[in-house]
Amino acid sequence: MVAPLDTPAESGDHLSRRTAVGLLGTAGVGAVAAPLLTAGQATAAPAGAPAFHPTPDAGGASPVQGLHLTFGKDPSSQMTVSWLTDAPVSRPRVLYGTLSHGLGSGASAQTVTYTDGKSGRTVYVHHAALTRLAPDTEYLYLVSHDGATPDSATFRTAPRGRQPLTFTSFGDQSAPQVSWSVTNTVGLDANSTPATKDIVTGVEQVAPLFHLLNGDLCYANLDVDRVRTWNNFFTNNTRSARFRPWMPAAGNHEIESGNGPIGLGAYQAYFELPSTETDDELAGLWYAFTAGSVRVIVLQNDDNCLQDGGDVYINGYSGGRQLAFLERELKKARADREVDWIVVAMHQVMVSTSDANGSDLGLRALYGPLFDRYSVDLVVCGHEHDYERSLAVRGVVSGSETLTPNPASQRTDDIDTSMGTVHMVLGGGGVSGTTNGAFFKDGTGKVITAVTSAPGSNGKRTATYVKEEAVWSAKRDLDNPYGFAAFTVDPGRFPGDTTRMHVTYYNVTIPTGELSVFEKFTLHRKRSDGHR
Repeated sequence: MVAPLDTPAESGDHLSRRTAVGLLGTAGVGAVAAPLLTAGQATAAPAGAPAFHPTPDAGGASPVQGLHLTFGKDPSSQMTVSWLTDAPVSRPRVLYGTLSHGLGSGASAQTVTYTDGKSGRTVYVHHAALTRLAPDTEYLYLVSHDGATPDSATFRTAPRGRQPLTFTSFGDQSAPQVSWSVTNTVGLDANSTPATKDIVTGVEQVAPLFHLLNGDLCYANLDVDRVRTWNNFFTNNTRSARFRPWMPAAGNHEIESGNGPIGLGAYQAYFELPSTETDDELAGLWYAFTAGSVRVIVLQNDDNCLQDGGDVYINGYSGGRQLAFLERELKKARADREVDWIVVAMHQVMVSTSDANGSDLGLRALYGPLFDRYSVDLVVCGHEHDYERSLAVRGVVSGSETLTPNPASQRTDDIDTSMGTVHMVLGGGGVSGTTNGAFFKDGTGKVITAVTSAPGSNGKRTATYVKEEAVWSAKRDLDNPYGFAAFTVDPGRFPGDTTRMHVTYYNVTIPTGELSVFEKFTLHRKRSDGHR
């Protein structure tokens, strides 16, 4: 017999689209290895305690698929465990506890569904919120639902306060797959490369606390079978995302025709994110969290950029709500004496010297003054399928019609981010159509300054481009299309000390998929707990 489970209360942030499922039950569960206690307070299991024995249903319940993690609002005490099924299931649940004391707590999951607008197929995603966790602690967890064989993994909560930590980032991944065509022939998906798999292995070699995935996750909107592509994306990434939160930003290729009011319904169903947005249509599209002394703010740029890049043009969809959120978060973070670093993760770019998408004047005009006013340290993006980073920039070059970012320093090795913001284009996540071969060689870049009011013959609004002198550009990878960045925070030793963020950009090499270091550099600033 299984004792009653400690089931944490739901946070209340999730709205009517959620359908609550029942509490953890005994179906598919034998016994747990210890008395059921609040996580972080478990005691040693009694000698001879029975093990956990799954009892799969011979009738064949839909299996656990695509196990992945995201942080809750407080990454030091909250984690969300999510997985997919192809059909409705009964009593999806998670057992969890510390590695030393076993599975001592439980949480029920809530099920979110969406029906794909192209195929008519319904997808079921289950999200279980684990709360009251201990900071900087390793946990074991096991997920299941009635009749399914459990799946399991471990994770570590974020530290509370100023502690060392590492995170990683890339964008524009795609999914390794082949697809059935409309004529039932088989072919490699047009966006897929072996690097989409190799880069996950690379992230696991670094083993960060969390990963920032900067938009254009799997390019399902371009595929014949969008549901299959999403499934393949999670199947590929669960090798890492079950062990550490992958925190996504939605890019233009997450906008899928027929999936929700603005095309982002699939993305919103698959990921449970620490959103504060009260409008269900906008939930999860922008959010923020703090890990150690790092405040991360994640944006959805199609609201504010000019370029037309998704299935539907949705510029201005939030009516200014996202921009207001950004300013509130930046103001609060820079005033917080426990936060040293402000990192913004988003998809489209404010800097680029590639003759591909180009920089976006809409983002420069709306985000640039806020990044300057609140001294944002780092912006990580995707969109261009290459690697490039800027000098520390603040303000704009005088008289520039493209609002060209103004270099505040020429340092490229050890950069004081209190002087300006460093932008990193990290679009080498594995997708085909790489753009490192399209870098301008004459020291210029191009900027989207306007789009037509109506779509052209290709269904997209035509962009107007203006060239600029790329005085802000610091480093580019001309030779290697694929890679990711790792950021390791040294919090300093005493109030007002210098804190550093050591950055390594790794190439994921062709054809072997091995990692090699392209470059290393350091960001630094004074801690915010010094004299003011």
